[in-house]
Amino acid sequence: MNLQERLKNAYKALRGAELKDSAETEVTTYGDGAEKLLEWLGIDSKNTKAINEVTYYTCLKLLAETIGKMPIKYYQRTEAGRIRAQPTAMTRLMSVRPNPYMTPTTMWTTTEMNCQHYGNGYIWIRRAFVPSTYGGEYKPLDMWPMQSNCVTVYMDDVGVFGDEGKLYYAYVDPKTGKSYMFPSEDVIHVRTWYSLDGITGQPVRKILKDTIEGMSAGQDVMNSQYKHGLSAAMAMQYLGDLSDGKRSQLAKKFADALSGPKNAGRVVPVPIGLTLTPLNISMADAQFAELRKASALQIAAAFGIKPNMINNYDKSSYASSEQQALDFLVNTALIRIKQYEEEIDAKTLEPWEAAENYFYKFNEKVILRADSKTQMETLKDGVNNGIYKPNDARDYLDLPWDPAGDKLIVNGNYIPLEMVGQQYGISQEGGQNGTD
Repeated sequence: MNLQERLKNAYKALRGAELKDSAETEVTTYGDGAEKLLEWLGIDSKNTKAINEVTYYTCLKLLAETIGKMPIKYYQRTEAGRIRAQPTAMTRLMSVRPNPYMTPTTMWTTTEMNCQHYGNGYIWIRRAFVPSTYGGEYKPLDMWPMQSNCVTVYMDDVGVFGDEGKLYYAYVDPKTGKSYMFPSEDVIHVRTWYSLDGITGQPVRKILKDTIEGMSAGQDVMNSQYKHGLSAAMAMQYLGDLSDGKRSQLAKKFADALSGPKNAGRVVPVPIGLTLTPLNISMADAQFAELRKASALQIAAAFGIKPNMINNYDKSSYASSEQQALDFLVNTALIRIKQYEEEIDAKTLEPWEAAENYFYKFNEKVILRADSKTQMETLKDGVNNGIYKPNDARDYLDLPWDPAGDKLIVNGNYIPLEMVGQQYGISQEGGQNGTD
């Protein structure tokens, strides 16, 4: 293809995006045109085949929703223990509205989805300097998740930007094409466990490339079988000699008669001298289902997800699912939660907040919510044994506080260990009170 034709094709690709129906959104129009332009330039567009594999997609969905479903809380460690702290501007961004277009659930889910698929997740914290009489301070305005495939991490090891050894994040906005450079303190950066340098993470799909591609190819085979009515490929044997045109017409005639869902189970008359012999082995003979199941378990295992979480209950039961949810939290989700909490504290807390022991914490209890009977028994035991205040239990059940419910209570028969026996007149030395 010469240069003139390449330019003409590029113009058509961009012009085609602009002339789309006005009812379509701007994002859709831009995406279609950009994809065609990338193909014209010889650049591979984003590979969506991996994410279209159902097991891989299920694992991404589960991990992203796990982070998204947990509310984040703001606490302070005091001499009296951990207490809920008064919300700040940053707290409201992370728990109420990070930006005009997203909820906190959307922001955290999007970040974790990018992290698992690309190896890294990024959130830009936009701040503005507010001057005052004696200087001023930076105030957080909003928070924006960045598409991970549009971010490049740089280490300024020679002090080009002023601070030697500092990280910077270069971001190219895929919608406008504008480039930005953010210092590390303005970017919340989470990464997968698979990191060789501790700076950037690698996606799990990099390890599972062959497995995921095999699963996708297997799905294509199954789709093709359904499309052709589960009919096998055949060899056609005939007497005599036919020209290429006649042979193609004959093959097409029987392909049309035998292929497709509407022709499944159809009886087709075959002329004398013509024999049709199936070539394919069946899916059962090829152990198709067993191979797909084994590959699905390999993908899930790489993400740290148990078989029951991807709807494989061969070695699981409904009774054990609650315990498996606890196993998922401890062995899979907990390290993700801890990494988010550490990164959020490092990038969002002001120096005075860190000095006074303020911190953020995800409420992981939402993952372990039990049935109503077990939940009520747990709360009742906690209140009766002086662990929870009645108002703590009411708050857990989304009920309003009671004025008399802010005190710890215990059973009146309980006494301190050192007083055991005194109610019977027995002294600590073992004799009767008032006797030698």
